[in-house]
Amino acid sequence: MKKIFLSIVFAASLLKASADEGMWLPMLLGQQVYNDMVKKGLKLTKEQLYSINKSSLKDAILIFGGGCTGEIVSNQGLIFTNHHCGYAAIAGASSVEHNYLQDGFYAYNKDQEIKSQLTVQFLDRIVDVTKEVEEGLKGLAWADRVKKLQEVYKGITDKVVDKENGLAGRIYSMFKDNQYIMYVYKTYRDIRLVGAPPESVGKFGGDTDNWEWPRHTGDFSIFRVYGTKDGKPAEYSKENVPLVPKHFLPVSIKGLKDGDYAMIYGYPGGTNRYETSYGIKLKNDIENPSLVALRDMRLKYMHEQMIKDPAVKLKLASDYAGVANYWKFFDGETKQLIKFKTYEQKQQYEQNFSKWAKGKPEYENIFAEYEKNYAAWTPYSKHRQYLREGILGSPLAAYASSLMALEAALVKTDATSADLKKATDAANAAHKNYLEAADRPSDEKILAAVAMDFYRDIDKSQHPIGLYEKIKAAYGPLDDEATWKKWAKMFLIIL
Repeated sequence: MKKIFLSIVFAASLLKASADEGMWLPMLLGQQVYNDMVKKGLKLTKEQLYSINKSSLKDAILIFGGGCTGEIVSNQGLIFTNHHCGYAAIAGASSVEHNYLQDGFYAYNKDQEIKSQLTVQFLDRIVDVTKEVEEGLKGLAWADRVKKLQEVYKGITDKVVDKENGLAGRIYSMFKDNQYIMYVYKTYRDIRLVGAPPESVGKFGGDTDNWEWPRHTGDFSIFRVYGTKDGKPAEYSKENVPLVPKHFLPVSIKGLKDGDYAMIYGYPGGTNRYETSYGIKLKNDIENPSLVALRDMRLKYMHEQMIKDPAVKLKLASDYAGVANYWKFFDGETKQLIKFKTYEQKQQYEQNFSKWAKGKPEYENIFAEYEKNYAAWTPYSKHRQYLREGILGSPLAAYASSLMALEAALVKTDATSADLKKATDAANAAHKNYLEAADRPSDEKILAAVAMDFYRDIDKSQHPIGLYEKIKAAYGPLDDEATWKKWAKMFLIIL
């Protein structure tokens, strides 16, 4: 799961070239860092940034959808977020006749706002649970710790669950498992589309400009969060009312001037800025090139179908944008890591550390162990990328993998009828979602291409036992593209 946590990133000047930067958890914001922020122009107190007992900036910043950041900008629950964060909801509200993704949409009153499947999560509080986690794992070897970790997490988070008020906790490890923090969120489920610019504005520059600076795009969309009359989360209902938030961000129309203080407060996911040189080399040599090539293939076949039919274009628009987003990111990441010689810089840092650590038993073998572990993992790293970005990049294969839960329930000797019904219902729902969302012609080509590439690019010792022999016997030579097309077509028919 992608790590999601509230953090602050700040820059000294929005318009000047000189800037300071960093990423901090609000509850762990050190006094020196805060003092530096004040010197740069911050006019908020630490308690205004983050407070458990009083309304603060944290109450106006929310997780939008699966992991975007949104902000409340009115006492009527109005949300601003990025255009790409609302992309799926805008596409879902659209049809070929009323294509809001292409033409834009604005509700002129609340009755015109459009229901969505989105949720938003407000941070209720942050709790350091390191002591409880470590006590639950005390004395266990690493492999046993990994097995028991989710059980320990659940024991802690179960104590904060409050279904009536939409509260639930999630625990994340920080600083490479040196600290464990629980985030308690309140989830609202009635989120409605209020407005979005046409795609020509909201996605101006497309993937050419994406992840570049400066950008000249109207990357925004507008939603509203609703709840019950007493402010509690609820499913969509005409009886629900706009949420009155604990805090909202006032919108200024004064504009900016040179030297103005700028700060980003939100949910960035995570950071690997302390990655070792071995990790950088693996990214540059194997992980990123494999990911980019696999996503490039998926985009190619999706685009082929999208340009043929407006309905297919609308159907695949959100998935296509999501694949393209990180295709561009990882392609750019590799280029920048090479351009700025990050691998060489990391090597120099590590050499300096090793000199310092010499004669200190607790430190001197750290990087020798890193080297050994990366050497052991490297032969399998491309395999993982092919599974995550290739095999599971096919909607059909991803759906097929979801059936493993049903299989596990069916072969379980002590499974109850309730267990079987739950697994069957989940499988039926997954099948329905697949049929509604997938485009079979593009999926067939993606599945054929990735199966063939897996056969060619992944070491034979890592191939599924017997799979390729069966495909060869049934469909033809494994070096012939026609074989894979016939196999993929039959796979689609079966499922």
